[in-house]
Amino acid sequence: MNAAFQGKRVLITGGMGFLGSNLAIKLVDAGARVTITDAMIPGYGGNLFNIDCIRDQVTVNFCDVRDVHVMNYLVRDQDYIFHLAGQVDHILSMTDPFPDIDINIKGTAVLMEACKHHNPQARVIHIGTRGQYGPAVSLPVNEEAPTHPKGIYEISRLTAEKITQVYNDIHGVKSIMLRLTNVYGARAQMRHARYGVVNWFVRLALDDQTIQLFGDGTMKRDFLYVDDCVQAMLMAAACDAAYGQIFNVGLDQPTTFKQLAEVLIDVAKSGHWEYAPFTPERAAQEPGDFYSDITKIRTLVGWQPVTPLAEGLQQTILYYRQYKSHYW
Repeated sequence: MNAAFQGKRVLITGGMGFLGSNLAIKLVDAGARVTITDAMIPGYGGNLFNIDCIRDQVTVNFCDVRDVHVMNYLVRDQDYIFHLAGQVDHILSMTDPFPDIDINIKGTAVLMEACKHHNPQARVIHIGTRGQYGPAVSLPVNEEAPTHPKGIYEISRLTAEKITQVYNDIHGVKSIMLRLTNVYGARAQMRHARYGVVNWFVRLALDDQTIQLFGDGTMKRDFLYVDDCVQAMLMAAACDAAYGQIFNVGLDQPTTFKQLAEVLIDVAKSGHWEYAPFTPERAAQEPGDFYSDITKIRTLVGWQPVTPLAEGLQQTILYYRQYKSHYW
């Protein structure tokens, strides 16, 4: 799979963030010529330290995906474009919907228009979220499930995905649409709890604080280690049959939040947990149990996750213990 990216030009929007930086490191290792763009909006997760180990091997452009002229320039000659830039704070979207609409919808349209006019041969990998489904009608959730998102953030991500699909179907810009589950691991923002629930639990455990479990702690999720997630992105991008398709990227073996907290505290050897009532904001958007059916990506692309929860948490804890000063 790595051979598919040897010498290829790859653009990553939002490349200073959690997923983008991990992806950039893997692409550099695979021999790709990587360009990273990031607007470095405070609170969104962009962190220069995330690419410290590859800083001299990538091109960095501090810009906004909504900037038409910059995007028109940057997409030229790119072989692959991984579109990760976005407003990802679903709590914020409850009080201010406009960043979601502006960044996620307009930003995606700007990028796809740039590809249409200046590099229609580029291959685009659009990164969305399992939140696009809304409450699960049945479990596990496959790609044919209805989409009834409960918040503006999730609506904006679904709209961005549909825009990408139109450019694939109508304008010939080959694209893949991925719907990611709860991803955790190194290089995530750790300064607030508005998104990235597992990583926030990691911070609380490392600080020997109390993890609050909403409700009775039995709500189920599929928690995916970042290395497995990045591998899914790369394998999908390298698979010709994947273009034009929507894929879940998650786990079909769910974990309750109580199990997550117990494994995390055991691995970290610190931290505590307690039950807590839902906040009004979380109660309004909470979709209930959710875990992904990954039959489609397993069958068509050949990907499946390989990292057990305890092992992924161990690697995450080791990273933040070593580099805590760059994230706390």
